[in-house]
Amino acid sequence: MTNGPTAPAGPHGPAEVPGTVTTTAVPVLALENLSWSVGGALIVDDITMRVGEGEFVALIGPNGAGKTSLFNLVSGLTRPTGGSVRLAGTDVTRHAPHRRARLGMGRTFQTSSVFGDLTVGANVGLAVQARTGESRRFWRPASPDGGAGATDVLDLVRLSHRSDVLAGDLSHGDKRKLELALLLARRPRLILLDEPMAGVSAGEIDELTTVIGDVHREQGCTVLMVEHHMEVLLDMADRLAVMHHGALLALTDPDSAMADPEVQAAYLGDGA
Repeated sequence: MTNGPTAPAGPHGPAEVPGTVTTTAVPVLALENLSWSVGGALIVDDITMRVGEGEFVALIGPNGAGKTSLFNLVSGLTRPTGGSVRLAGTDVTRHAPHRRARLGMGRTFQTSSVFGDLTVGANVGLAVQARTGESRRFWRPASPDGGAGATDVLDLVRLSHRSDVLAGDLSHGDKRKLELALLLARRPRLILLDEPMAGVSAGEIDELTTVIGDVHREQGCTVLMVEHHMEVLLDMADRLAVMHHGALLALTDPDSAMADPEVQAAYLGDGA
């Protein structure tokens, strides 16, 4: 795909029109004509997009639009049938998820995944040790709580006061924060958040939203997030990437996206 003109900047940052590519610094995430088909059915349809350093992009669309399928392609769980995925300039299209993780990509899933029979501190400690290699130094004991690195991460996600609690005893909202802490312990450059508010009680959504915002600002992480709570996304995201029938319908600032007649028709036609 050839470079096109850069769209005017919106209130949340530069806007981008589908089919055009901005010509700035090397993006943290670059998808080029990314496609995935199964048995002749096109699930993800020729998506090209860029996510810049420190940017927060929210991926939205009606049910069945292909959002999770796109996440699976980006994170390496699914191999594309066409196109490419580049992480900070490195082609990772054929890399397995663990190789992408070593290069700075981290992902959470819709279902919670923590070690329930370990404490919160031990969960994060293991993640820190995996990054530093301490757990492989068999000639001396590994620190059970991960040391200062784990403490800093727990402070950031507001779980330091629950360090000694078993992860399995946490509320669903706190488990989501712990999953985010496990990612941060690996010091990722790009974080993929797949519906972090799913199953979280209404009373915990505000604090989880604040934590995600703090992580984005204080850690400088680039964030790509799928979420159905639009009131959360409109306040947090620099841009909305709108998917419909597997294709990228719009990629622009939240106000422009929500005012777009095609975006409105997609939601009203298929149900959000």
